[in-house]
Amino acid sequence: MIKKILKFVFVILLIGFVVIQFIGRPEKTTTAEVTAAHITKQLQVPSNVESILKRSCYDCHSNHTKWPWYSSIAPASWLVADDITTGRKKMNFSDWTSLSEAKREARLNEICEEIKSDEMPMPKYLLLHGEAKLSQADKDILCKWVEAELKRIEETDPGK
Repeated sequence: MIKKILKFVFVILLIGFVVIQFIGRPEKTTTAEVTAAHITKQLQVPSNVESILKRSCYDCHSNHTKWPWYSSIAPASWLVADDITTGRKKMNFSDWTSLSEAKREARLNEICEEIKSDEMPMPKYLLLHGEAKLSQADKDILCKWVEAELKRIEETDPGK
């Protein structure tokens, strides 16, 4: 009797899993285009900094997302799409100019704060993307870059 119930539950779960693959499939937007609004066109981003950003930040904080294979399988696809949508809303390096100047400065400061506290990249992202983990040297490079950019912004706008 228990075997029949378990078999029935398994079949129902399997059917449910197949059905959800066709429901609410998230749109996977990505581009290779670097527009004038991109952070690398707005700030002085050295190649070593850009390399770190590409490796550890761009999947969630730019329009240059590399969608992993599991982002095509529900319910994982919903979770991945939600993380990317949330990340892009918080800070999108591809759409840097959409932020006010004050928000750009705040976001720059947050980069350093969040990587120093190991909040970014998110620990759950690092579980499947170990290559995105930031070394202490990576963190130092990013924070020195942030400091230099904030200083440069201050020097170009003496009213601050």
